[in-house]
This record gives sequence, structure tokens and C-alpha cells, in this order.
Amino acid sequence: MILGKVVGEVIATIKDESVQGRKLLLTQLLTPKREPIGRPQVAIEVVHAGIGDFVFLVRARDASFAVVPNAPADLAIVGVIDHIDTIDPGDIELPFGNTYFT
Repeated sequence: MILGKVVGEVIATIKDESVQGRKLLLTQLLTPKREPIGRPQVAIEVVHAGIGDFVFLVRARDASFAVVPNAPADLAIVGVIDHIDTIDPGDIELPFGNTYFT
């Protein structure tokens, strides 16, 4: 899953019939520290997300399954995040012999 934030709406008067009735939202992908990654991207919305919401997104084939099987979708919003708690990776005690946390 990918972390993102809804930053706008996209209006499309003509769409593939498998995505008729679905909103298209402009999303900004984010790092775990909520810093932007790349440029905003259009995602199909299936969970009643809105502008300003932090969301979970899925890509590629997983995105098409979120809408209907084989829908022409490359990015879909599959969850709205209510709260985010993060910790500093430096605060994680690594097991003996490990040099980084995965």
C-alpha cells in the first residue's frame, strides 16, 4: 500500500463504462514522514475520500480489482487514514547482528 493525500478533484465527462459513477481524485504520494514524492497523480476513489484526506492507495492490477475486475485503473484509493503515529527509526533497537531495520 502507498501513503498519499487527496489534493484535488478531476472532472471527466467521458469515462470507460466500468468506472462510471466513480470519482477521480488528484493524489500526492507521500513518504512515511509525509513528504511529497514526485508529482500528483489521478486515482479512482472507492471509499468516500475527499480533499485533504490522508489515504491508502494501491497500484496496477490491485487498483483494477479495487474498482471491478479488469477495470482500466492504475491507481485506486482503498482506505481513508484516521490517524498516523510514527517513530524515529533511530529509536528502534535492532536485533544483534543487524545493521538496519526492514
